[in-house]
Amino acid sequence: MQPLFLGSHPAIDFLNTAFAPDGEPIETIGDGRAYVEWLVAAGLLNAADAPKLSRRFGARALDTAAAEARKTREWARAWLAAWRAAPRADYADRVEMLNKLLAREVGNRALVANKGAFEVRDVPSFDSAQALLALPAAQLARLLAQEDPALIRECAGDSCTLWFLDRTKSHRRLFCSAAACGNRAKVAAFRDRQR
Repeated sequence: MQPLFLGSHPAIDFLNTAFAPDGEPIETIGDGRAYVEWLVAAGLLNAADAPKLSRRFGARALDTAAAEARKTREWARAWLAAWRAAPRADYADRVEMLNKLLAREVGNRALVANKGAFEVRDVPSFDSAQALLALPAAQLARLLAQEDPALIRECAGDSCTLWFLDRTKSHRRLFCSAAACGNRAKVAAFRDRQR
């Protein structure tokens, strides 16, 4: 199954790598290869670097990193649920763990010419497959630092388990996707009115 990118933020999309439409669980980062593919699809890892990292670390190490990513995803889901309910609570132990994940990445900055202008880009490097977990961890850190916890929502669709960041102007978004869950809710409401 292809990963879904409906969350409006890479950290939320990371949570949505496991979901259960109609109660049937789906895991999109089941192994190391799928994890690297998700990092590329999410824009967190350069597509040209993915094959090099796969060859360098090997399937077993990437599978171990994917297993740790799945555990971290559930840890992050629990933290975000708690943060939504109590934004001002003390999360020092969780911050410490997130900082340990962030510290796995080693990198530098590079000056890049971009259409006649220059820009400074962060250039990550990884000394192990487990260091790849720093990429979604950085997105989680950005979400916690820059977003309003009240705008992190779970889809209101029946049996939908997806999350999203409500970036709409009115902040009234209810569904992960207007085309999927939103449409099903409209059809159900129409049928109810017809009865």
